[in-house]
Amino acid sequence: MRQAGILATAGLIALEQMPERLPLDHANAKLLAQGLASIDGITADAAKVQTNIVVIDVSGVGMSPAEISSLAKQRGLLFNAIGPRQMRLVTHFDVSRADCETALDIIAGIVKVPARK
Repeated sequence: MRQAGILATAGLIALEQMPERLPLDHANAKLLAQGLASIDGITADAAKVQTNIVVIDVSGVGMSPAEISSLAKQRGLLFNAIGPRQMRLVTHFDVSRADCETALDIIAGIVKVPARK
């Protein structure tokens, strides 16, 4: 394999540095779930968030997940539908707590309800 060192480096970083980072990603996901649950029309269960993935139900906001996703993308936030009522948000190495707070503000603005913090 040509330039296998590049792939090996990614693996080394994942093994050596990311285990320390995972708890922060999980905490950010909990923060997102708690904030999203406080927005009228969105259902999120922070107790079910065990990793860096947050699944929400947006059926109460009067917009489809595709509409929400499109409006969010226009504002620099990327997340997508995983069904006709549900959407998924994922935290990772490049997502900070401030990014999560910004995401909450963007989503609250899209569904026209101010986020309660």
